[in-house]
Amino acid sequence: MKINKLFFTAGLILALAFQSVFVLAQAPQKVSYQMVVRNASGELVKESTVSVQISILQGSAEGRAVYVENHAPQSNVNGLVSLEVGSGKPVQNTFTGIDWASGPYFLKAETDPAGGSSYTISGISEILSVPYALHAQTAESITGTLNETDPSVPTGTQAGEMQYWNGSEWVTVTPGTEGQVLTLVGGVPTWKTHYWPRDTETAVVDVTNPATGKTWMDRNLGASQVATSSIDAAAYGDLYQWGRAADGHEKRDSPTTTTLSTTDTPGHGNFILAPDSPYDWRNPQNDNLWQGVSGVNNPCQSGYRLPTEAEWEAELATWSSNDAAGAFASPLKLPVAGYRSLSHDLLSLVGSCGYYWSGTVDGISSRLLRFFSSDAVMYSYNRAYGISVRCIKED
Repeated sequence: MKINKLFFTAGLILALAFQSVFVLAQAPQKVSYQMVVRNASGELVKESTVSVQISILQGSAEGRAVYVENHAPQSNVNGLVSLEVGSGKPVQNTFTGIDWASGPYFLKAETDPAGGSSYTISGISEILSVPYALHAQTAESITGTLNETDPSVPTGTQAGEMQYWNGSEWVTVTPGTEGQVLTLVGGVPTWKTHYWPRDTETAVVDVTNPATGKTWMDRNLGASQVATSSIDAAAYGDLYQWGRAADGHEKRDSPTTTTLSTTDTPGHGNFILAPDSPYDWRNPQNDNLWQGVSGVNNPCQSGYRLPTEAEWEAELATWSSNDAAGAFASPLKLPVAGYRSLSHDLLSLVGSCGYYWSGTVDGISSRLLRFFSSDAVMYSYNRAYGISVRCIKED
């Protein structure tokens, strides 16, 4: 008798709070199940013990539960929890007692992100194919010859390809590009460019340093004009916390909050005060923000990005003097715009010092260019500070 490859699939559970993937596990009488758990605010529940109740419903999405079990898995740093249906704490009946021939069956997953028993987030998906490995255990004997055709899964041709089942055949999804996210469009997995708020107010005018060959925007993000002097207030512009998008926090008079963000997008335009280590507006920190033109939260306009530390150093090497006077005399005409404190709602050193972020990470801090009346150096600063941004054009 020919031995089949066994497949068990279920539709994606699209609920308010999570998505899940359901596949047959290697071990008998167990089915692997994964879900991404979010709380009622849509935030990922990371590295926490959550409560999950699994029910197998017979006949319809509102059918009676023929089996119920509870789990208490630990979510990972991405909010993903993994469990095996059939190995939880039974609440009603037994998993081995399910008569898979009497379907259809539906899987209902309910969660309490707080780890209790208040199941407020739920999703139901039909089990689109019977778990044959389990159903086969109800057959006592087979007589005659059994001829079956294995499902045909396309052979991959390049790294990053994936396959999905469209209801009648396996279809290949080509790889996306850096910075894109995979989402469902009409039930089809589709790579999309993730958009976040960018600066749309600053005029885009190029200026090129002939010594380096690099092209920059001729003014700071948020500035209304090119600096006419080192202390031209109209050229100071906005002050960004490192890694944040142009969500409004960068305005010099934006309101403040002491609540750290657990995601790349805080969901508001408040300046986040972070007086405690690691002095970052985001917890946990994310070193992958602001990395290149397609980098997450890049606030620069299309075709522009944060400069690297090396690019700032190259500019600095062309100045007539390593100080604020040299900064203004350079092709970039950098003003002394000051900074915004990470611990209290105050602007500091406006009119005497200039601070300009790079996209380069240094431990829990990030690198910036700092200059004042007698010096100009690269320096490591905590990411919760509000600092000027000058965008460089991608080559």
